[in-house]
Amino acid sequence: MSDTGTTLKLVPLVLAGGSGTRFWPRSRKSRAKQVLALSGGTDTMIQETVARLLPLASAGEFLVITNGLLVKTIQEQLPQIPADRILCEPVARNTAPACALAAMIVEKTAPETILGVFPSDHVVTDNDRFQQVIRAGMKIAAAGENIVVLGAPPTRPETGYGYIQQGTVANEFTDLGMPARCVQRFTEKPQIDRAIEFLADGNYAWNAGIFLWSAKTLANAIREHRPGVAGPLETIAAAYGTPEFEAVFAAEYPKVENISIDYAVLEPRSAKGAASNIYCLPADFGWNDLGSWTALHEHAMAKGGVSRGHGNIVECDQALHLEAFGNYVYAPGKTVALLGVSDLVVVETEDAILITTRAHSQEVGRVVSELTQRQRLDLI
Repeated sequence: MSDTGTTLKLVPLVLAGGSGTRFWPRSRKSRAKQVLALSGGTDTMIQETVARLLPLASAGEFLVITNGLLVKTIQEQLPQIPADRILCEPVARNTAPACALAAMIVEKTAPETILGVFPSDHVVTDNDRFQQVIRAGMKIAAAGENIVVLGAPPTRPETGYGYIQQGTVANEFTDLGMPARCVQRFTEKPQIDRAIEFLADGNYAWNAGIFLWSAKTLANAIREHRPGVAGPLETIAAAYGTPEFEAVFAAEYPKVENISIDYAVLEPRSAKGAASNIYCLPADFGWNDLGSWTALHEHAMAKGGVSRGHGNIVECDQALHLEAFGNYVYAPGKTVALLGVSDLVVVETEDAILITTRAHSQEVGRVVSELTQRQRLDLI
C-alpha cells in the first residue's frame, strides 16, 4: 500500500481512450494526443499524468482504460504499470462505463478505497499543488457518500468545456487548507452567450474532469442512476482476475449505454440539491486540458520554450515574424515565415497540412469526419 500521508488508499483510474480527432493531423486513431509529447517536454501526456500521480499511489495500484488501437503503445510507454492493470475496451462507451467498471472492480476487495478519475491528456504545471488538492479531495471522499470534483478558474468564455456552478463553502471541510464549495449544478458545453454569463458571474468553474469518490460510492451511484449500465458491468467486474475476463468483457461491454459520467451520475446527483454531497475543490495548479490547437497555443504562450514573437508560437527550425500576430505553427525541420497574418493555426505532418484559425480550432473534428466520408482512412 502506498503512503498518501494518511491511512487512505488511492487507486488512480487513468482514462486513455480517444479517437485522435482534436489534434489532427498530428494525432490519429492509433496516435491519440495522450501518447504524443504535446506539452513542450519529451514525455508523452500519459507519461506525465502517471508521473504526477506516483507520489500518491504505487504503479501497481493504477488502472488504465484504453482501446485496441492504443493499448500496445500505452503498454510500451508505461512499462511500470502491470499489464493486467491496463484494460482494453472492446468498444468505446464513453466515461461512465469506464469509471463504473473500475469502481466495481475495486469495490470487490476494497470498497472504501478512494478511486480517482484522471484524464490522460491534461497538463498540470504545479505538481506539488496538484498533489495537495488530491490529498484534500481524498479526505472529503472518505468522509461519507461524497463526490469530489475539481473546478479550474475560467479565463475566457469557453464553449468546449463543462461548467460547475459553485455554492457556499462547506464548513465541515474548513481544515483542508483550501475551500471546498458545495456544487449546485453542472452545465455541459454552453453556448457562447451563457459562457459569457458564467465568466461574469464568478461562481462558475470549468469542469476539469478529475473526480474522487470511494469505490462503493461510485458503484452505488451507477446502480441508482443508471441500473441498465450497472448490470453488465457487475458481470464484467465479477470476472476480473479470472481466465474468462477477456471473453466476458467482450461479450458484456457492448451492451452498456454510451454515456459520460457527467450525464450518468453528476447531473442527476446534483439535482438532489443539498443532499447531493458533491463538493468542488479548486484546480488551481496550472490545469489545461489541451482540448484544441488554441488551448495548445495558450499553454505554449504561458510556458515558453519555443520560437515566439508577437504572440506567435512556431515549432520549427527557424521562424520569421513580420507583421504577424497570435499564430500557431507546427512545421518541424522547416523555416517558417509569417507575413501579415493573424490568429492562424498551421500544422504540417508527412502526409497532411491543416490550415485553420484559432477561432475554428475546436472544429477540427469536422475535417476528420469529412475524410472518413471520403474513405481516406490512411489519413485518420
